[in-house]
Amino acid sequence: MLIRDVRPWGASASDVVIEGDRIAAVRPHDAAAPPAHGDVDGRGRLLLPSFSDVHVHLDSSRIGLPFREHTGAPGVWAMMMNDRRNWRDTDVPHADIVAGTLERMIAKGTTRVRTYAQVDVDCRLEKFESVMAAKQKFADHADVQVMTFPQAGILREEGTIDYLEESLRQGADVMGGIDPSMLDRDPVRHLDIVFGLAEKYQVEVDIHLHEPGMLGVFSTELVIERTRALGMHGKVTMSHAYGLGSVNEATSRRLIEEFAELDISMATVAPSVSGQLPLVSLVEAGVRVGLGEDGQRDYWSPYGNCDMLDRTWQLAFTNGFRRDDHVELALAVGTMGGASIMSHDSPRPTGLGQRPGVAVGDRADLLLVDGETPTSAVMDRGTDRTVLHDGRVVADDLRIVGV
Repeated sequence: MLIRDVRPWGASASDVVIEGDRIAAVRPHDAAAPPAHGDVDGRGRLLLPSFSDVHVHLDSSRIGLPFREHTGAPGVWAMMMNDRRNWRDTDVPHADIVAGTLERMIAKGTTRVRTYAQVDVDCRLEKFESVMAAKQKFADHADVQVMTFPQAGILREEGTIDYLEESLRQGADVMGGIDPSMLDRDPVRHLDIVFGLAEKYQVEVDIHLHEPGMLGVFSTELVIERTRALGMHGKVTMSHAYGLGSVNEATSRRLIEEFAELDISMATVAPSVSGQLPLVSLVEAGVRVGLGEDGQRDYWSPYGNCDMLDRTWQLAFTNGFRRDDHVELALAVGTMGGASIMSHDSPRPTGLGQRPGVAVGDRADLLLVDGETPTSAVMDRGTDRTVLHDGRVVADDLRIVGV
């Protein structure tokens, strides 16, 4: 396949040769060359890596359903109970909602997804099975990793551990944990179960951390201890963790250094809060940082529209980025930063000015989008998009193809 007349990361007009699932060549655009059957007309659009959403809750989505009043109360447990009361209240089968949400994400430019699948004594494996079915349905359109996730905690309700283990037997890719101190109130036992199951089934760990200040640092230190003791370098992600930079500069610097040493990744949803570890410092220290949309217009929040270009704008905005190299860093985090969490073979940004993902030898998971520059694409969030996964067009004009 030849992608004609595109501008990789905003560079000059180029023709990009795709062989199999890889970029084989990038050469100056030849306007005189006749197009061949199967070529993609870039029309001068930007060529970027496709997006990687590494923190999304496909299982709780209401995308495609009528908008409803938000009824959640503050706090993880209250929000979870609100979800539990309402998630079955729809005439649309849950599996169809999940698949429809993933379809819209792909259509808008996301081809790498790490999604939570809630497992507890209420939904048991129903939500997990819906997510696994969506993964299978769109296996040719996107890479999907499914995380078995104890949204209601592990210790509060008897029987939860059995359901978590069964989901791992059935093919969950990642073992999740959540607020080990604040929700389950027994961080040692909580994390011992999380890491024990991960080690038993040889999967990665992702800790969903909302805990503030020193409490969040304490739980994180327990995660660091287990990562080091079990040799799980490169197999642990801290999601949210937006209070780790609120204690003091020395603590922030130490945590960043330990994350880099143990290759502990971070997944952010670009929250509008202070006290986060600084994004530029994390990337420059060598920490893998990815971006996600979190919920998608669900029972937790009315936000989320399946568009990671919108969430990249939010990441730039909440970090106060104005310079082009900073905004482009947000774009690199939203694309290749997350890709490098899902696969360590993927190149990733390690500093300002880097533009990974569209070079010869890179995987052909790509997004063509209208825009003058990468920064303008983030600001304007154009809709003229073509999406490639493994060297094949999987979406065009915001519509998925080949299903």
